[in-house]
Amino acid sequence: MRFTERQRLVYLYLREAWRRISRQIAIGHISALRFAGAGSGRLIVAPTDLRIVDPFVAEEILVRRFPLAGKILDAGDRSPFELEAPSSSFAVRLHSFAWLRHVRADKSPGACANARAIVDEWIRLHGTRISGVPWDADVIAQRVIAWLSHSPVVLQDAEGGFYRRFLGSLAFQIRYLNQIADHVPDGLPRLRVRIALAMASISMQMRGISARRAARHLDRELDRQILPDGGHISRNPNAAVDLLFDLLPLRQTYINLGHDIPVKLIPAIDRMYPAVRFFRHGSGDLALFNGATSILANELMSVLRYDETAGQPFKSLPHSQYHRLSGGSAVILVDTGYPRSTELSKTAHAGCLSFEFSSGRHRLIVNSGSPRFAGEKLRQLARTTAAHSTVSVGETSSARISRSPFLGPLMVSGVTAVEVTRQTAADGSDRLCARHNGYLLNFGLWHERELRLNEAGTKVAGRDRFLLPGGEPLQSAPPPESLGRFHIHPAVRLEQVDDRAVHLIAPDGETWVFSVPTGEVAIGEDVFFADASGARSSEQLEIAFEGPEIRWFLTHKT
Repeated sequence: MRFTERQRLVYLYLREAWRRISRQIAIGHISALRFAGAGSGRLIVAPTDLRIVDPFVAEEILVRRFPLAGKILDAGDRSPFELEAPSSSFAVRLHSFAWLRHVRADKSPGACANARAIVDEWIRLHGTRISGVPWDADVIAQRVIAWLSHSPVVLQDAEGGFYRRFLGSLAFQIRYLNQIADHVPDGLPRLRVRIALAMASISMQMRGISARRAARHLDRELDRQILPDGGHISRNPNAAVDLLFDLLPLRQTYINLGHDIPVKLIPAIDRMYPAVRFFRHGSGDLALFNGATSILANELMSVLRYDETAGQPFKSLPHSQYHRLSGGSAVILVDTGYPRSTELSKTAHAGCLSFEFSSGRHRLIVNSGSPRFAGEKLRQLARTTAAHSTVSVGETSSARISRSPFLGPLMVSGVTAVEVTRQTAADGSDRLCARHNGYLLNFGLWHERELRLNEAGTKVAGRDRFLLPGGEPLQSAPPPESLGRFHIHPAVRLEQVDDRAVHLIAPDGETWVFSVPTGEVAIGEDVFFADASGARSSEQLEIAFEGPEIRWFLTHKT
């Protein structure tokens, strides 16, 4: 390890230690008594939940079986909160209560009574014990939103005692969230906390000053986290969709109650929709960059039907650092950025200069994506450069991810500079050339990728090469095991033509030819992490560097 990286590690350890100390000082001694107090007088409104409901899940929950995060917990006669969760992801989803929405599929007295009993069990077992997953800030925020949104289900035919316990617990959680809000990890968790507090401030009987303060804090966070181009600071394409599920009902609740809408709320929503369209392939699926995973089509459409913006997708998101090339029915999306801060790098992927390619309704070349429900090992594996359609040097990622439990999985080194040029040629083809310095520290090299898509969208020409620090092309081969990887969507079938060409065959028979003028293109085993049903096997194309560069082509076969 070089001295500069060692210095950075020391700085990161000191920074994290100070963050924890200052957070503890600000919050003070955590105890149930500290956040106890008078409950809210009453609930005023239940915000709408736009997420889809599943009658099957409703039926399972009615018999105390919880199908969450790819696992099933059969609680039987016991409370699910007394049993060991099958996974950490399961625990998060159980305690967040987002599953309450499914009970809307069966609003029978029995279903509502069962949901009410489960909520009461949580209040009894975890309502005043501030520790563990149930009291993670993001989990609390999701739970507050869920309890508010589905209070009609939970409170149907409820007795006065439960009504008071329910409101008292909500008020307790809101007071705690208010206290820790400024110290929540950056990114989606912090913004979701501000959304929950704003929603609570108008959905419950509170003083006007509380609603105004919550609106101001929400405005500040929206202005900071939603970039001018509509992307989220995490650079995750899914983030905007996740946020819109909460921001749209919040906007409508402000309107319905006649409250002054936070000044940044509607402009933020209006910016986010074009960014969502930017990341959509012709199939309707979102690109898999920086932690993105599969989104069910009906879930995505439930958000997109409120899109009041218009126009074609942008050619680039300059603040989010992505580019989009299109011609005919072909689309290429390229990641030309890196994490905006050290803290945000905990969820970022080492996929700089990776790309995805689709033709019409078929995704052909993709990134492996992030698993929806998986252990930490698979989640971290999905963050490596090898899980992206780009180049890795000597089996090394373009960013090194910390394995320290104290620091968390943040990036301790990696890309700090990306240079991009883009132009339209005389023949109408769109050319993008970008380079990053992620391999400079370990190998003294820059990776440069050039992509060219013709106007008709029938041919892609690519080149990957390595440059020396001064910008001169490398004259020899890079370190051994340096590869260009092209991850193929599981729905696409590969057919080897010869050493230099492979057919990519879509489900309807549409065929593209991937070829190299020199060297060989090989078919390798792969894993697609982002499938809705979980990680599944797939295939990838591999080109080994026999010299300082590789060239490759994608051509539509007529």
